[in-house]
This record gives sequence, C-alpha cells and structure tokens, in this order.
Amino acid sequence: MAHIFHEKDSNLEVLKDKTIAIIGYGNQGRAQALNLRDSGMEVIIGNREDKYKEIAIKDNFSTYTIKEATKLADIVFILIPDEIMKEIFDSSLKDILKPGCALVFASGYTIGFKLIEPPENVDVILLAPRMIGVGVRENYLNNQGFFSFISVEQDYTGKALNILLALANGIGTLKKGAIQVTFKQEAELDLFNEQGFGPAFGRVLLTAIYTLIDAGYPPEAVLVELYMSNEMSYTYKKMAEIGLIKQVDFHSQTSQYGAMSRGIRYRKIPIKPIMKKVLEDIQNGSFTEEWEKSLTKLKFKVIKFYATKQKINKLEQKVRKNLGLKLYDIYKEETPTEEEMNKLKEISNELKLFEKYYE
Repeated sequence: MAHIFHEKDSNLEVLKDKTIAIIGYGNQGRAQALNLRDSGMEVIIGNREDKYKEIAIKDNFSTYTIKEATKLADIVFILIPDEIMKEIFDSSLKDILKPGCALVFASGYTIGFKLIEPPENVDVILLAPRMIGVGVRENYLNNQGFFSFISVEQDYTGKALNILLALANGIGTLKKGAIQVTFKQEAELDLFNEQGFGPAFGRVLLTAIYTLIDAGYPPEAVLVELYMSNEMSYTYKKMAEIGLIKQVDFHSQTSQYGAMSRGIRYRKIPIKPIMKKVLEDIQNGSFTEEWEKSLTKLKFKVIKFYATKQKINKLEQKVRKNLGLKLYDIYKEETPTEEEMNKLKEISNELKLFEKYYE
C-alpha cells in the first residue's frame, strides 16, 4: 500500500522565515503561489518579461528575473514546461542555488529520466498536483483539497520530507491526500495516461461517432449524445466520488443492464498488449530518448498538422455552428515548410502512415 499523507502529518512552522520562489507564473505557478501566500508563506516570483509577469505584478507579488529570484530563495519551485526546463535550469538556476535550499518539481519527468542533474547540496522534492491550476486554486478556496503525488529524491538537509509536507499543506493538497511515489513513477503514470489510456479512449469515441453517423443519425444528435451534453463529465465525476461500479446506480436499470450485458462483448479486444508496449517504452526510456531528439520536434509538428485535418474537426465545427455554440480556432495549425519536410525524409514512411490514419 502507498504511504498517504494528510494535514496531521505536516507542520507549517517548518517554513517560517523561508522565502519561496515560484519560477514560472503560468497555470500551476499562479495557483500554487496564491495558495502558499494565503497560507502565510513569503512568496516571490521569478519570471521572464511576458504577460505572466504582468499578472504576477497585478496579484501584488514581488517579481524578479529567474536568476534573481533563485538567489533570494530558500525554496525554489520550478513550474515551467518540461521541454524548456533543462535549458533554463542549466543556464539560470543550477549554479546559483543556495546550498541547503529545496528544489521543488511539479513533474517527475526531468528528474525521473535523468535529464536534469541537480547539485548534491540541495534537497530535491516532488509536489505534483493531480489537478489543473485553476482546480488547485478553486479547491483551496473551497477548503476541499485535491490529490497530489509527492516524493523525496535527494535529502541533503535531512529535513526534506518535513519541508515537502509543509509545502503540500500550504498549497492545500493535504486536505484530500498526498500519495508517495518516486519521481519516475509519477512521470510514468502521467505519460501512460497520455499515451496509453487517452488515445485508446479517443479511438473508441471516434469509432462510436462514425458508427452512428454512418447509420444515418444526425451529427448534431450524435455529438451531443456522446460528449457535448457534458453527461460523460458528470459520470466521470461520480466515478471519482463514489467508485467506478457504484456510480452506475445513478443510471436507469435499462442503462445498467445494457452496459453490463453488452460490455462483455468488448472483453477480448486486444487493447492490453498495445498498452503494455506503450508502458514499456515509457519505463525503459525509449519515449524520452525519442522525444528529446531535435528531429522529433519537427515530426511532432507534422503529426499535429495531419491530426488537425481529421474529418471530425470539420464535422465538429459544423455541429457547433448549427447548435449555436462558440467556435474555437484550435484546429488550425501552420503548414510545415518545405525545408522542414526535407529534414524529415528519414521518417517519411512513418509520416505517410499518419497521413493515411488521419484521412
């Protein structure tokens, strides 16, 4: 069984007289900074000159460059995207961290897969909310809490766990619970959710949509029935609140019988072998090695371009217009340049498969 921590396990006095720097005032940065300040902590912001720094100033935080904030801090939260973290860490943080300070990550990716090597004279801890930033703030204000994954990777001071639990209390997660995992486990779970579960669910949803449309049902009715009504989000909420099976009691007996009796027909679909291979590629570092290549960033651009050309995108835009719903321009992607495509010749056969897949 995992070790799960709650408010009784922490002491906010551990953070007394300590300066906490939030590096990156984006989605998670703003939420955690506000929560920590409201919990009585001294919080400063380190951010580049952009709109997020302007928001931090409007929120009445003292703002600095990333280097300046790092020099001033006893605890440094690195809340910037994984894909730029190594560059910023190596150039602006690594050599100026105070000896004995705590380095806090909200994702296990860069440490778990050894993309970043922190100095030996600092604590390295993980505080990873299982909630988007606005939810972190909302659940703090509502006094409800939210789940997080936590870990101590490096305990230089001998006090890393106490500091981690105090910070977890400060952002509000201990009202619900913080689950102890390793950095690598957090990263693997997150990546598997994105690569194993998400795509499988998406393929099932698309198959259901086209099965019904091909059978002659109006696209507007199909999309509303399957996801635009928000009924599924309600069902997911109830799964979290009372359980995967128990939530079926909120549905009619006709619904329950149909789902259970017909659900048996899907038991032998060979999903698990694919998911196991996805997980193995995550665990052994194959995905990380692939993603860290510069060529992969171009590959991603092309794959995303093809993905936006799926017929579901045009269908959805038409349905939203017919239903009087707000239209979003999220499906438009810049066409890859000829130069970029030439650089991708070595993976052209693979990209042709993506093009065919998204037709």
